[in-house]
Parts: sequence; C-alpha cells; structure tokens
Amino acid sequence: MNEAGQEDGRLFPARPLIGVSIAVIRGGRVLLAARANEPMRGVWTLPGGLVEAGETLAVGALRELQEEVGVRAEVVGPSLTPTEIILRDEAGRIRHHYVIHPHAALWRAVEPAPGPEALAVRWARLDEVEGLQTTPGLIDTLREAFSRVGSVEGSEGSV
Repeated sequence: MNEAGQEDGRLFPARPLIGVSIAVIRGGRVLLAARANEPMRGVWTLPGGLVEAGETLAVGALRELQEEVGVRAEVVGPSLTPTEIILRDEAGRIRHHYVIHPHAALWRAVEPAPGPEALAVRWARLDEVEGLQTTPGLIDTLREAFSRVGSVEGSEGSV
C-alpha cells in the first residue's frame, strides 16, 4: 500500500527495513548530517541509509557515508546497539519501520560536504548534540560510539 512514486517499499512497509548509520569521530567531535528527506527532514542524525543485498552492515555504512557526505572512515569494531524507528500515520498504520545498525568509526580522509540526502553537515561535541533536534536514540548511540573509539582516538588530531 505505497503512496504514488514510492516503489522501494519504504512507505507502509510489509516488514522492517534494515538500515545502517555511522558515527564518525574526529578530535572529540562526531559528524552529523541534517536529513534532506522525509521522514524527519531537517533533523540532525548520523549519515546512513539502507543496506543493499549482499552487503555487510559495515560496508553498507561506509558506502552510505561516502555517498551522503563524501567522507572516508575506518569502522571500529562490530555494530553498536541497534535502534528501531517506527512511525505511524493518523490511522495508526505503520508508515515507516527501520531497524538501524549504527557503527563507530574514525575519520580518515575528505572533509564532509552535504550531498543530495543531507541539507547540512557539522562536527559536534556530545554536549552540543544534546541541544539539537535529533533522530530517536541518537544520544545513546553517540555515547556508545564515543566509548568504543575512546581508546583508539588518542592518536587522532582535533578538528
């Protein structure tokens, strides 16, 4: 029961869709992107998107990062705690259902720039993120990501 033009199954899905996101950390800051598309247009989040068939979660996260903001990074460890996003319409029907597998990563190359899926990009400290309008569960994901990279980031420069 998709709306016109929505043939990829994202709208009113028959089952949850698998997504990935990536918390790229550099000098004690995380890379955020403001969503260009609905749902949640303009809300700050991590770069990410849907996993493609045959793609591992980490490879999908790195691909989405490069497509969305042009950055190259190195994933640190396995995926972080997944986040579910379930949005309903006025009648209570499930309009969107995503299971997002976030990853922690260290920045390696290329300064970020907004692509077609991002209105803006920014590097932010965790305390700055707490004052922004963000996607559900982002703060907990970021705390976990900062904890994951804490021991390996010591050799990284600051932004």
